[in-house]
Amino acid sequence: MKRKPEFSEQAARMDAMASGSNRSALNASARHAVLMVLASALLVFAIEWIFRGDFAGAVAFFTQPYKPGWTTVLVFALLLLGLDAILGRAWLGLLTVAPVTLTLAFIGYQKSLYLGDPLFPTDILFARQIFELLPLLVGERPWTGVALVLGLVLTITALLYTWRYVQRRIPRMSYRGRAARLLLALPALAFFVSLMDYATFSWTRDRLRIIPMMWDQKENYANNGFTLAFALNVPMAHVSAPAGFSDKAIDSLPKPAVDTALPVEQPDIIMVMSESFWDAGKLPGVTITPDPIASTRALQSGEMFSPEFGGMTANVEFEALTGFSNAFLPAGSIPYQQYVRKPLPSMATFLRSEGYQTLAIHPGTDWFWNRSNVYKAFGFDEFRSEKTMATIAKRGPLVSDESMTDEIIAAADAAERPLFLFSVSLQNHGPYEPNRYGNATHSVQAETSDWARASLASFAEGAADSDRELQRLIDWARKRDRPTVIAFFGDHLPPLGPVYVETGFLKANVAPRRDTPENMRLHRSTPLVIWSNRNGSVEDVGGVSPAFLPLHVFRTAGISHPYYTGFLGDLHQRYSVVERSLLLSADGEPTPDWARQKQIDPSIRDFRYLQYDMMFGKHRAAPDFFPETIGDVVAHAS
Repeated sequence: MKRKPEFSEQAARMDAMASGSNRSALNASARHAVLMVLASALLVFAIEWIFRGDFAGAVAFFTQPYKPGWTTVLVFALLLLGLDAILGRAWLGLLTVAPVTLTLAFIGYQKSLYLGDPLFPTDILFARQIFELLPLLVGERPWTGVALVLGLVLTITALLYTWRYVQRRIPRMSYRGRAARLLLALPALAFFVSLMDYATFSWTRDRLRIIPMMWDQKENYANNGFTLAFALNVPMAHVSAPAGFSDKAIDSLPKPAVDTALPVEQPDIIMVMSESFWDAGKLPGVTITPDPIASTRALQSGEMFSPEFGGMTANVEFEALTGFSNAFLPAGSIPYQQYVRKPLPSMATFLRSEGYQTLAIHPGTDWFWNRSNVYKAFGFDEFRSEKTMATIAKRGPLVSDESMTDEIIAAADAAERPLFLFSVSLQNHGPYEPNRYGNATHSVQAETSDWARASLASFAEGAADSDRELQRLIDWARKRDRPTVIAFFGDHLPPLGPVYVETGFLKANVAPRRDTPENMRLHRSTPLVIWSNRNGSVEDVGGVSPAFLPLHVFRTAGISHPYYTGFLGDLHQRYSVVERSLLLSADGEPTPDWARQKQIDPSIRDFRYLQYDMMFGKHRAAPDFFPETIGDVVAHAS
């Protein structure tokens, strides 16, 4: 009986200790939660500062009520909480997430600076291309390369040291604590993931001010921040059917009035897409002597309105070979990397079915832009890269245009059948470091810095080489007995960066995706030559999207086809340019933001339906529009 009070006192002390321990644990958890939110806020702020390259812009992202900055912080806090639970110690999640996200933000800033577009999830697909170009970029700025390497080494060393420090000093979480964190974090994160499907309306997303702006990715990233905009772009890997698309809609498409027909004497067709070929004489206050593109200027048929600026050659190539348009694909997508996974109708597919030998040439690596696989899917018999070209000679750091022209002429002279040859040059790829060639024959007069003048001189020298090789190709073709059609065009404006700003051609290093129709014409147009050794240069083509090049090339060659001269021919009577944010009618009348209008021109709607059917659908339109694919593409798809 006497022990009862003593036992009661001991139990009370134990209860008090347990209660104090629980309060201590709760306080520790609360402090950790607060610190986790603060760490997330600092990380998100750092990401936005790096990606925007603007401290004030990062501050505005958090302070303006219509920017979802704090929603992003909450997402990061939940992510870090969940990772800590999985890894078993506090702060290991931060050490895992911070290096990855900050690196992506830095890459995104660099991409925006040089190409004008933000970083998209699909850019990861061509990481190998970036590494392939690093020697060129480092060659232009060697000290920047050294600084990046040193920074990388120091960062990795610091991360390894911090990771070991955390493992030694911070105790492992209990299994109960880890489970509790996961029960909180995973359902909440799953809910946020469900909001990222921009194709469906979300009341919660709308209340959180997360507004998908897929038609204007620059504004999308500015409004939603790097992290959420990046996440919103993840679904772009899947292309949804356009509104109203159905089997019945495809069956209802107006049937082409044109059948397949070729001339008795079938001509060789040679297309040359010249890397970054452009008329630098359009730069204000700039004089280049002698004229670097004199031959092109004399032969010019019109201009090619590029869907890209300063890069992304493969997207221009996609349009020029298929007659399809990037305008109907998600912004930032790269068909060569993402969507060409099976045979797809192209000029090569059709011409091979008519007995042509089909050959692609690019004096670079065969895996770049997935060309090796894409050319097979497009129906090319052969692809010659730097590995298989007969002669490889460099001009500056890259294979010369002269070597490519040698390969073209040799292949055409050796062909026993009519030849379709598509080639993509490499020599004049950026960056354009001063004194790139060492034996410059052109001088530049401009009120710019010495570096900008010297960089422009390097570009002009390369453009002059391209122009000279075009003239050599023309002179060779003039002497041939076989009818020959040559199409020559630049894929996009060169990435001249500061040259554009210093001359006043652009306000930034790259042209915006959305601008006035006049500015878009100026900032997207490259020279286009379509010539035959029977009739000379085709005249008055005007400015056209690459998707219309098959139409003009086949017309010049005397070839008709249900899609390339039939459907595209009818469409071209209404439009000359079909671009994601702009339509230009045949007489130059602009229709900006056409894709956001409730009513879309039926001819553009049918164009979109037809492309979706052949790229992602059942190929119901193949018998009427691509009869050459029956038993090949359609059988493969089924």
